[in-house]
Formats: sequence, structure tokens, C-alpha cells
Amino acid sequence: MPIRNTHRRVCRGDIDRRAFLVASGIGIAGLCEPPAGVASPEALPAKPATAKSTIMIWLNGGPSHIDLWDMKPDAPREIRGDFQTVSTSAPGISLCEHLPHLAQKTHHLALVRSLGQHGRGPNDHHPGFFYNLTGHPPGESFPNTRLALADDWPFVGSVVAHKLPAHPSLPSLVWLPTKSGENGVHRPGAIAARLGVQHDPLYVEGKHASPLDFRSPALTLEGDVTVERLQSRHKLLELISDAERDLERSASVRNYSLHQRKTLSMLASQGSKAAFDVSREPESVRRKYGDSVNAMSMLMARRLVEAGVPFVTVYWYHDYEEDKKRGCLGGAWDTHWKNFSCLKDYLLPQFDQPFAALLDDLHTRDLLDQTLVVVTSEMGRSPKLGDPRSGGSGAAEPGRDHWTHCQTALLAGGGIRGGQVFGSSDKIGAYPAERPVGPEHIVHTIYHAMGIHDLETIDNQNRPYNLLSEGSPLVELF
Repeated sequence: MPIRNTHRRVCRGDIDRRAFLVASGIGIAGLCEPPAGVASPEALPAKPATAKSTIMIWLNGGPSHIDLWDMKPDAPREIRGDFQTVSTSAPGISLCEHLPHLAQKTHHLALVRSLGQHGRGPNDHHPGFFYNLTGHPPGESFPNTRLALADDWPFVGSVVAHKLPAHPSLPSLVWLPTKSGENGVHRPGAIAARLGVQHDPLYVEGKHASPLDFRSPALTLEGDVTVERLQSRHKLLELISDAERDLERSASVRNYSLHQRKTLSMLASQGSKAAFDVSREPESVRRKYGDSVNAMSMLMARRLVEAGVPFVTVYWYHDYEEDKKRGCLGGAWDTHWKNFSCLKDYLLPQFDQPFAALLDDLHTRDLLDQTLVVVTSEMGRSPKLGDPRSGGSGAAEPGRDHWTHCQTALLAGGGIRGGQVFGSSDKIGAYPAERPVGPEHIVHTIYHAMGIHDLETIDNQNRPYNLLSEGSPLVELF
């Protein structure tokens, strides 16, 4: 079904502000309803799955696949760049020399090196977000200014939350340590959209200055509001709502009420809130991960899947002030400027230690086989050095431009066989060569690992449609 590229934006900021104001009495009316769906193909036959949870680590900006995990040491200098390869714990698989911790854990990894978007959208961030987060191609006219819409295809984590039984006391979908966009808006593909606000993530916000201090509006009571006072107010609101039964027939308002009830339950449960408290971890464990907010987010992800949360997204939180100080002006993994120094001195050490610690921690606790871990992003980086916006090939510290045509996804756990490479890119890392796949295949692989094979659902008119009719899971990885 083609994406409807309308100009009607969902007021995500309003919904987010309201979604957890359970004590305020603010109501929601007239929320956007999902549109009619598409025809359904036959469902895949169900097969055994071992993953009970998924951790998606999103390296926003687009990490340079050719400098990290699909290196081309025999390519010309303007392609291969400054970094050398290093052998790993998986025979025959090499990584960047600046990933020493991950090199020791590569036997847990499957590297999909033939992932590309195959010209099915513009070579830019927001189209790449949408495609990789939903599995649906954005189309050639998808603008990079485009934000999330109410009738979009849903985020993969929202589909998991929709299809699996709800956690009894915790949310089914958690997103940390920062939202995908600023000022209450969301990048395309990052919300439940047509599935309804009840399947949006619970957002848990972190701070660079105090990495142990995570906060979510759903888990915090302000001022003199106690749990008892909150519950009394909630009972009062229930009485008031009796006069609004006509409004309550709206599917959107019913969905919002589900949010209210789940939020109230979490506020009243100290046990539920404890899962979000990384300060409870021994100092030795925290030190193994590192001291950044992204490191503590990976540790929290482990705590959450240990508590049974089905889907956790760790969305890489870059520090704008640190970026400016180092001259990494693209933001996070968007290395238009100073590609090699920004990776070597800043980004790679910040990722390498906690991600390797996460894999080891899950393995040691016998959680890896029941937890699928996925590292991906909206794109890779251009094979040829010398981004024009940072001085071109003659720059003292050249950068790499956007490149949606080829990237690498990392998968581990959840029944995935580690120590393998799926597919390959061409000799300069520009395009998939052997066994090319698209984001829809990665999304289907997540569903397969989680035991989700029936992707049928219904729209607000009770008409059936399929949530992802293109692509198939990469069953060879299991």
C-alpha cells in the first residue's frame, strides 16, 4: 500500500503531554483514527521461537559500515580510510580495530552486510528512519522534513506490543534515554500511529550530566501528590467520566483510558518502578558498562528484559555540546565532519564497551537465548571519503556523506546463530552484492524471533489488513 504523503501532522506533542497526566483530569477527544488497511497475504507457518524480548539499539545518524563492521582493507585509500581491521572471537570475521571489546564477543553476532534500501526512498535521514523502523519503503517523494503521521505504518516495537500479551505490571514497550525528535514531535516510523496511542512506547528520559538519573512522567509523582491522593483523584475522575459515556465510545478515548489505567498501576507499584532504577545494580556491574547515559541505558535494557518487558529501544543520545567541542557537527553517528576522529576518539569507545558488556551480561545470566538484540540505523555512510559539506576530498579531516544504499545490521541472541555473516556488499561497500535484503527482512526477522507470524489486524472499521506484507524473515540466521 503506498504511503499517503499528506501534510496533516499528528499533534504528537499534545498526545505525549496528555498520555501520562492521569491525575490532571485532562481528557482527549477527536484523536486521529487509523485509516483503512490493505489486503492480507497468507500468514507464515508458525515455528518455534526462543526470544521473549527484543532490545533494539538505534545508532541514529547512520554509522559508517565501511569503517566499523564491513571494512574493505584492499580498497583504495579514498575508500578504505584510516582504520585497520582486527581479528575477532569469530573465525573469519574482522571488525574495526577500535572495537576491541566487541571483537571479543563477535561469536555472539550475526552481521547482515547486504542490507540496503534499493532506491525505494530518498538518500536521507527521515526516509531511512521510516523504512528501517517499520519495514515499509517510504517512496521517492518522502521529504526529509516529514515527521510522524497518525496514519503511518507502525513502529516494529509497537507491533510487538500489539501482538503479544501485555506485561502484568510493566509497559510492553519502553524507549530510552531520549525521544526520536525534539519539542514533542517524533521522527517518522517511531510511533504506533495507526495501531493507536495505547501501543506507543513509554519514554524514559536520561541525562548526560547524571547518567543514573532516569525519569519518566509515568513513573514520577510531583510535589505533595501521594499514591493515595492520586488514587482518590482517579476515583473522582471515574465518577465524572460517567457523564461522558458517549465520548467514551470513541476508540481513541478507550485507548487513552488503557494508558491511564496502566500508568496508575505503575505509579502505585514500587516493584514496577524498581526495574527502571539502575542505581540498584552493583557498582562493579555499572563500571563494566561504563559511565555514560547510553551505557546506563543498555544496562537498564538488560534489567527490563530480565523483568519481562517485550521490547526495549535504546535510542543513541548524543551530546550536542560535546559534538560541537569535537567538531562532530553532523550529530551522533552522522559523520559529515571529521569521520575518523569522531569515531575513534568519541563514538566508538562510547558504544564498544557497553554493547560488549550487554552481550556478555545477557549471556552470563542465561538471558541471551531469550533476548534478541538488534543494532541498526537509518543508513550507512558513503564509500568515498570527502563529504562536500565538510571540505570534500581535500579536507584535513574528511567526512562521509549519507548512504542509504548499503548498511550493516547486527543481530545476536533470540535463537540467532552467532559468529556468522549474512550476505555481502560489493568491493567498495557501495551496494549489496550477495543475498541483498531490505529493512522489511530485518523487521520480519524480529517478528519471527518473537514468535509473531500472524501479522493480520483490523482497522477502525473492523476491516482486516496485514501489518507487513513485503519481505520475509531471514530464517537462515537461526
